[in-house]
Amino acid sequence: MSTRAKATASRRGPGSYAVVAAVTVLTLAFLAPFLVILLNSFKTSADYRAHGSLSWPASWNWDVLGDVWQRVDFTQKLVNSVETSLGVVLIAVVLALFNAYALGIGRVRWRTAFLVFFLGVNVVPQEGLVYPIYYLFKELGLYDGKLGYTILVGITYSAFGTYLLSSVFSGFPRELIEAASMDGAGRWTILWRIVLPMSWPTLSVMCVLFFVWSWNEFLYPLVLLISNENQTVPLGLSVMQGQYTSDPTALSAAALLGVIPMIVFFILFQRSLTRGVTAGAVK
Repeated sequence: MSTRAKATASRRGPGSYAVVAAVTVLTLAFLAPFLVILLNSFKTSADYRAHGSLSWPASWNWDVLGDVWQRVDFTQKLVNSVETSLGVVLIAVVLALFNAYALGIGRVRWRTAFLVFFLGVNVVPQEGLVYPIYYLFKELGLYDGKLGYTILVGITYSAFGTYLLSSVFSGFPRELIEAASMDGAGRWTILWRIVLPMSWPTLSVMCVLFFVWSWNEFLYPLVLLISNENQTVPLGLSVMQGQYTSDPTALSAAALLGVIPMIVFFILFQRSLTRGVTAGAVK
């Protein structure tokens, strides 16, 4: 063992090992439900009733996933969720960028009042907005349409994005803005050439958060998307549970199908998320 390794090992006291043990326990506790879902997704109903939910499958039954896929028309639900989530991300990020640019850098009048308004939008519960939104969509002909739902959720999320980006832009180096203005750059040029590239870490984190939030939305789709061809993944999976009937293996398979896209999404964009978080920490 090298001298540096020995020094590092000598600095590790009981507190360090306690922290490692606590993190390990928390990680196992976090992963335990996913492991239970994974095990039960490949069991037959008879196997589940005979051995319970914590036993290893007697035989890996892949037919359960295929049956659930067909029953909920998962292909259509998956396409709907991807379309609406990407649309929400696009609308929310663009609106938040423009709003925050005006509030954080443009310094418009009544900036504080606008920020309080956007903050208030974030704290209003969805249950208090569903009733008026339902009738508004009915009047505008947007009810049971993916476009109206996407616009609604995108605008709602943009309030949080505006509040977040405004705080970031308020600390933006004014010297860069003034130097660009002296060189003849207009507001659009400053936004696209200076502000936007330097804001990519924060914007990438917002994109990930908005996509995940939109994917997991349940109340708004439940009220506004009633047709089977327009429903998203959470709504499709909810039909697996009835009032008087329950199939635990099918429910586990449905939950597994619902969480797999999120796992793939995080694997693909974990680098962007990590860069965004570490960039904010370094600043």
